[in-house]
Amino acid sequence: MGTTSGRRPGGARDRDSAGRARNARPRDGLGRPLPYGAEGVDRQPEGVVRDPAETVAEAQALLDAGRPFHAHEVFEDAWKSGPEAERGLWRGLAQLAVGLTHAARGNVTGGARLLRRGAGAVEEWAADSGRRRPYGMDVAALGAWARRLAADVEGGPGPVDAAVRAPRLR
Repeated sequence: MGTTSGRRPGGARDRDSAGRARNARPRDGLGRPLPYGAEGVDRQPEGVVRDPAETVAEAQALLDAGRPFHAHEVFEDAWKSGPEAERGLWRGLAQLAVGLTHAARGNVTGGARLLRRGAGAVEEWAADSGRRRPYGMDVAALGAWARRLAADVEGGPGPVDAAVRAPRLR
């Protein structure tokens, strides 16, 4: 197998400290795997439990730095560790971040689709919960941002600059 499968040259499978299969290849700022031995950016630690304010602040800093893939991992931690009633919000925000990731990678179809799916998810969560500004985030503005970016990605000449097109969560 090639090195894109999570196996090191020579065939040994990457594993985390618990023995679970994990691709340990270095990654670029948009989460794309680089060859073993290449210099990548630090990975976002997985499974970190943060309070909502910390989640929003950390995700915003990563978005501002042009690292939406890493912001998605912060939102994913919140959706997996947070209250069941908020999972739709955090999952939708993760989809927005992944949509921006794909748009920055030049994946027009995937980027636009995930941006719209994320917009729908956060808007649906807000409508169902009756909370329009959870943790200071303007859900309507995030939905509008995502739909605009999806249209721009579909009509644009190529990848977007993730840092320039990052949303303001608050």
